[in-house]
Amino acid sequence: MKDWNFVFAGFGGQGILFAGKVVAYAGMMEEREVSWLPSYGPEMRGGTANCSVCLSSRPIGSPLVLEPDALVVMNNPSYDKFINTVAPGGVAVIDSALVDRKTSRTDITALYVPATKLAQENGMGKLANLIMLGALWKATGFTTMEALQAAIEKVVPPSKKELVELNRKAIQLGMD
Repeated sequence: MKDWNFVFAGFGGQGILFAGKVVAYAGMMEEREVSWLPSYGPEMRGGTANCSVCLSSRPIGSPLVLEPDALVVMNNPSYDKFINTVAPGGVAVIDSALVDRKTSRTDITALYVPATKLAQENGMGKLANLIMLGALWKATGFTTMEALQAAIEKVVPPSKKELVELNRKAIQLGMD
């Protein structure tokens, strides 16, 4: 399987770190080398949040991703900060319900997914992050679907197990 370096970025409270953690756990399910490095502003909600995730077949030298193979971005400030860091040939999955810009880069694949709008329309409240994750998975195939499903079961806390199925539906919506 291909090695991947990801950046997930948006506002705190959008589930950016959660989405990155699902990817990291999916890599662990496949017994790959994994790193997950969260970064967030001092605000409790509404501040910036991002994380670097690496999935590799060999030891990871640094958990910090400076040139991601794929970017998932859910707000304008994060778009501005990270869009030009995506590696040529890489993928940017952009929440077009919240990001009002289009990239002029022709060396990457840009996918505009109105994830926040889709989440609201489908009664999935705060699951825009997993809709974005579904779109990312469809574009990259970074893991097997089995590993992704197992990761969701692992990352959703036991106190919220009833949300596992809704999380899976959100990923499917993003894939569609």
